[in-house]
Amino acid sequence: MFDAIIVGGRCAGAATALLLARKGFKVLVVDRGRFPADVPQGHFIRRQAPMQLKRWGVLDDIVRSGCPPVTRMTTDFGDFPLTGTNLERDGVALGYGPRRRSLDAILIEAATAAGAEFRDGFSVDDYLIDGDTITGIRGRSSGAHATERAHITVGADGRNSFLARTVRAPMYEKIPPLTCWYFSYWSGSALDGLEMYLRDRNVIFAFPTNDGLAAVFIAWEVSEFSRVRQNIEANFMKVLRLVPDLEQRIRSGRREERFYGTADLPTFFRKPYGPGWALVGDAGHHKDPFLALGISDALRDAELLASAINDGLSGRQRLVDALADYEQKRDWAAMEFHQENLDRARFRPVPEDLLVIRAAVRGNQEETNTFYMAQQGLIPPEKFFNPDNLQRLRASAGAGATRLEPADWPPRAPETAEPLEARQ
Repeated sequence: MFDAIIVGGRCAGAATALLLARKGFKVLVVDRGRFPADVPQGHFIRRQAPMQLKRWGVLDDIVRSGCPPVTRMTTDFGDFPLTGTNLERDGVALGYGPRRRSLDAILIEAATAAGAEFRDGFSVDDYLIDGDTITGIRGRSSGAHATERAHITVGADGRNSFLARTVRAPMYEKIPPLTCWYFSYWSGSALDGLEMYLRDRNVIFAFPTNDGLAAVFIAWEVSEFSRVRQNIEANFMKVLRLVPDLEQRIRSGRREERFYGTADLPTFFRKPYGPGWALVGDAGHHKDPFLALGISDALRDAELLASAINDGLSGRQRLVDALADYEQKRDWAAMEFHQENLDRARFRPVPEDLLVIRAAVRGNQEETNTFYMAQQGLIPPEKFFNPDNLQRLRASAGAGATRLEPADWPPRAPETAEPLEARQ
């Protein structure tokens, strides 16, 4: 009998297992894949997640895997390139872009070192149900069948979660796919930071990753998917030509892998708990990858869920109440960038306030760095986005500039922590 069974050993599941095992719980993690292995998904980590990884003692392992810290960031919304440098705090960089084969392996190794049991190549065939309560799993590995039971079973098995389908977890804030993406990896390209370029109805992201490679991602409106896939490379390079400097650097190297892509990118929240079960990561909340929030949100939610399970199984709180708190905290945190992510994925105009701020800090490296540090969560936002500073920026931008108010940028989570469905 396990305290917790976690179905899915990628970043959300492995992180949840790591934190529970370190609390002394008996944890089993199963995954149908064989580790280490890549998954064709975005993999840039930013905001609170790098500091979490440092706190968990695994960030150094990620760097040692050959993943360079990203301390330089350039964004261009069609106005001009704005570059921040030396973007780090307490030895933790703005972001990291480890390949998933490295990140997931490091996290699951840390979980097993803490005492969790891991079985890869294990397919879950069914869930054990007693009345309306999930009590465990039934599955197989290399032809051998196994049945395992636990006090709680966690689905960390992605947006098409088998556990979520089994328990018919309700969805809310559901929005169909807005964008489609293709990406690949190049060697021999001069890329030493995160770069983002918005060009009409396309966006380009590029960052360094393991093995000295440059990862380049491009998005189109989802309606373009069938056209783009007819000649992926030609359409990819056509968009890249909209940024000549980046195109030249990428063309100077060599593409090392095939193109990966998808249009299956819905946005939704699922109710993340019920009798004997919980959901974490993309299984519970999936979103368009425009703001590169997927892994960061997964690690944040893993910590929230592990804390709730700890409170419930230790007797400090009824498990159902602890999991209800988890849902509220997850939804409240996710809402901070929910609408902005949707607006960007719809290719709506960049907020005028943001353009004014960019113009005001342009040419001043110290202010540019502080702007990025506050925007990306490396320092408290109010250190840059405060009334006095915004008024000064407005004045420096000229009398005709749009108003700048602290509430306008960056986006903030709602004041209430009530569940999203209560706000519909």
